[in-house]
Amino acid sequence: MQLGMFRLPSPATNEPGRTLEPCSLPAPLCFGGTVAPGIQRTTQRFVDTNGVTLRVTEAGQHGAPVVLLAHGFPELAYSWRHQIPVLADAGFHVLAPDQRGYGGSSRPDEIAAYDIASLTGDLVGLLDDVGAQTAIWIGHDWGGPVVWSAAQLHPDRVAGVVGLSVPPVPRPQAPPTEAFRNIFGENFFYMLYFQEPGVADAELDSDPARTMRRMMGSLSPGDRESALLMTAPGPMGFIDRLAEPAARPDWISADELDHYIAEFTRTGFTGGLNWYRNLDRNWEIMTNPRAATIDVPTLFIAGSADPVRAFTRRDRAAELATGPYREVIIDGAGHWLQQERPDEVNAELLAFLNGVQW
Repeated sequence: MQLGMFRLPSPATNEPGRTLEPCSLPAPLCFGGTVAPGIQRTTQRFVDTNGVTLRVTEAGQHGAPVVLLAHGFPELAYSWRHQIPVLADAGFHVLAPDQRGYGGSSRPDEIAAYDIASLTGDLVGLLDDVGAQTAIWIGHDWGGPVVWSAAQLHPDRVAGVVGLSVPPVPRPQAPPTEAFRNIFGENFFYMLYFQEPGVADAELDSDPARTMRRMMGSLSPGDRESALLMTAPGPMGFIDRLAEPAARPDWISADELDHYIAEFTRTGFTGGLNWYRNLDRNWEIMTNPRAATIDVPTLFIAGSADPVRAFTRRDRAAELATGPYREVIIDGAGHWLQQERPDEVNAELLAFLNGVQW
């Protein structure tokens, strides 16, 4: 059957490894079982890598320098919809997967299957699939630790790194959950709340529309009341602490938001939450990586109003990013940076990419 820009096999034959072929119809891009507002000039296919199958959105010329785009929580490859065609038009081969646990990609049951070795290994497998030795790795939110860690775990596959929202930081002296408990005490901290399997899952899964509406609408500039409530002690869950937005943010359309809601209604949030449940395991894995520091060119971009800045130590970035490093703070931007301010983000990405020696 045919949906949007892609001709899909029937559900009975839509197996991992099957390619979603481009269709000539000028309609929206199809992502699995839901149709999303379009990303022009892209294809989508399934790639078997590192023991899982990833649904990959792809654009640009095969054989051109590769750019990997790693999304965050709770997002999809679709969060890069404003970047993919721009980077492809600039001469890059763009690969944007739904990472493991998300969207159309595999969602393993085991929590340990979501550690940083697995997540970075998945993306190395995408490079192998297209025959590329190296790429520029770009990550937002949780995609940030993935790309920063890749430069240490797989330094021979990384030509440069860009992190959005989450800066490069050296490995802490104590396991992260221990450090967070020391910092927050009896106060609420969402990463600790996410640790117990099933608890946050039930809250977020109970109403995916509410979850996505509040996350997309409340982690943005000017929401001080929610920021204070987010650390207040008490039994409230995570989404309960986020304000119900008075209106949908102007940077995301109703159709775009509905796409996220439809996908997470279908998959649930457990896959993404399992990434958080590997914080301490990741800490152990990063004890002795292949590269102690990141020597390739790096760029960090953040919004001045991103609440994540309150608990990340970007002042220590130079301890880890020892090669050429640049930091850009976009005034007034919130957490969902590449969606909120795509033109500014794209300009910074292109300037960085064009300056890297491949």
